Amino acid sequence: MIIAATLWSSAGVASRHLQTAAGFEIVFWRSLFAAIFVAGLMLHQYGRGFPGRLKLMGTTGMVSGLMWATMYSCFMIALTLTTVANTSVMESLAPLFTALLSWLVLKERIPAATWIAIAMAACGMAWMFAGNLTLTDSRGVLGMLVALGIPLASSVNMILLKRRAHTVDLIPAVFLGGSFSALAMLPLSLPFQASLHDVLILGALGFFQLGLPCSLMVKASASLKAHEVALLALLEVLLAPLWAWLWAGENPNSATLAGGTIVLLALIINEIWNWHQKQGESQ
Repeated sequence: MIIAATLWSSAGVASRHLQTAAGFEIVFWRSLFAAIFVAGLMLHQYGRGFPGRLKLMGTTGMVSGLMWATMYSCFMIALTLTTVANTSVMESLAPLFTALLSWLVLKERIPAATWIAIAMAACGMAWMFAGNLTLTDSRGVLGMLVALGIPLASSVNMILLKRRAHTVDLIPAVFLGGSFSALAMLPLSLPFQASLHDVLILGALGFFQLGLPCSLMVKASASLKAHEVALLALLEVLLAPLWAWLWAGENPNSATLAGGTIVLLALIINEIWNWHQKQGESQ
């Protein structure tokens, strides 16, 4: 899961080196190459039994595929509208959304500390939006709203993986996600404008920043709890702005830093509290 999050974090800085590819076309090529990668992985593992694996997933696999497609599309579109830091901080809400869905769907008890963390995160989000709500940066605000689809879809996917990962192989759902996303973006991408340079970058992102790490996450979910997967995924949030600052010269504004700090503090405090409670129960 740590490897997956580290690979995910490379998308922002790589996208800043694209030359001519536009927003929807970026999503198309990246999703297409991710689907190709996972299809190759499944063919290598299952051979001619790969189509049967798609059928075995049933409705769960279809919904999971749609959630992957939502994350793929929202992420890259958001990066074309706002900064890597803004997109990353919006992603960091996934553990809190996952906790809420665990309470509603899985009937897991949510401790008071988690509710406090949710309130803190809401304050951090309000700070971020207040600092970015300017007439000259309407694209940035739109980008943050688009990025909100990432943690929402991620939390739904986490619950699906939590409930079915032990009984159903959901790696083919990653293939469906790439396929759905590519098909949805194809008519919006025409006419293609990406140079060979851009296609090569997007191909690398599809293989190593999307297909591989998403498959690793599915494997990890069989051994980790939903909130543990979401917590480890936060490594992407910490690394992505760092890479963008080091190699793309992108400096986050003060509102993003302040609001993002509050959000991350809320998540860290919540996880420390949960760990402390578990330690106390085991003694």
